[in-house]
Amino acid sequence: MDLLHDPDLHWSRFSGSPKFDYPIEYWGAILHVGNDGHLDFAYRWAPNSFCHFHRHLCATTSTVVAGELHVTDFDETGVETERRIRSIGDYSHTDDADIHMEQGGPDGAVVVFNLYAPQGLLTDALTDDLGIIRTNTADEVVAAWSRRR
Repeated sequence: MDLLHDPDLHWSRFSGSPKFDYPIEYWGAILHVGNDGHLDFAYRWAPNSFCHFHRHLCATTSTVVAGELHVTDFDETGVETERRIRSIGDYSHTDDADIHMEQGGPDGAVVVFNLYAPQGLLTDALTDDLGIIRTNTADEVVAAWSRRR
């Protein structure tokens, strides 16, 4: 599958609302859903746009396949701890519940995410003060995967 040009890849668009003070525009595509807690996604960001502020709740591996991904990490109190730019080919893995914000670079970004969520919990979408807007689950992804097949 060509993640950059496959016309059959179904991308769902996500955008912000007036309650966020940063531009949110990104798309996600389900690549694979396993019966064992493994899920694979591709996400792409519009240039200089963010995804929702979030916390991963499962083991996550990611690889940048196009553009640049700007990542800002936060501690459990919401204090910024690190900023970095991930370029094409950069690989990352974490087992921790990391809190962060991701932003596409000047030309946007495309990133493949491989999640292992045996308990079914994927991410918490967060408010600026770390309140939980919603928890995203594997069951929701499996339902979406089933609808598109």
